[in-house]
This record gives sequence, C-alpha cells and structure tokens, in this order.
Amino acid sequence: MKTIGNILWFIFTGVWEAIAWFVTGLLCCITIIGIPFGTQCFKIAGFVIWPFKKNVRINFDAHPIANIIWLVLFGWEIAVANLIAGCLWCITIIGIPFGKQCFKLMKMSLLPFGSSAT
Repeated sequence: MKTIGNILWFIFTGVWEAIAWFVTGLLCCITIIGIPFGTQCFKIAGFVIWPFKKNVRINFDAHPIANIIWLVLFGWEIAVANLIAGCLWCITIIGIPFGKQCFKLMKMSLLPFGSSAT
C-alpha cells in the first residue's frame, strides 16, 4: 500500500504541493532574513513528495522563537488549507488515506522548525 499510495499521492497532490513549497522556499531565500524560512519550505517540499509511512515529530522546544514567527506569519494559514484539503479528501472512502497525509502535513506546516519526518 505504501508504494501505491505514494505514487497516487505524487500524481494527484504531491508534485503540485512540492512545486509550491519549492517556489515559496526560493522566494523566502531572496533575503538573508528569510533563508531559515526557505530551508524549512525545502524540508516540507521533500516530505510532501512521498509522505506515506512517514511519521511527523514536532519538537517546538528546538526553535521556539522561529516557530512562533512562522506560526504568526505563515503557519496558521497553511495549516487551515491543509485541514480543508484533508477534510475534502476524507469525503470519500478512497480518499481517507490521502486525507490522513494532509493532516500529517498540517502538523509539519504549522511548526516546521525542529520537526522531522521519520
């Protein structure tokens, strides 16, 4: 299921979200202040491509100030978008595994500093 899920995710959602995260990371890296935010976008872009059978671990204490800045500027909007996408995927029985991946992505996009996908 992991391989089939990753392939279907890549076709329907992963490639588009990865491109969006990568472009956002490039835009953030234009300024020196935005480079840490850009690197987090690149990390999330790598996770978004193949999310099945990966767990997201959030460590808020690793970078609390950076997480708070991210949360206020970007995080809550992206988390709400992933919540809506996850709910839309979960409308059908076939889409439930994809909805769960959106909910995992929601956690990582809410507090990316110190988070990891294992």
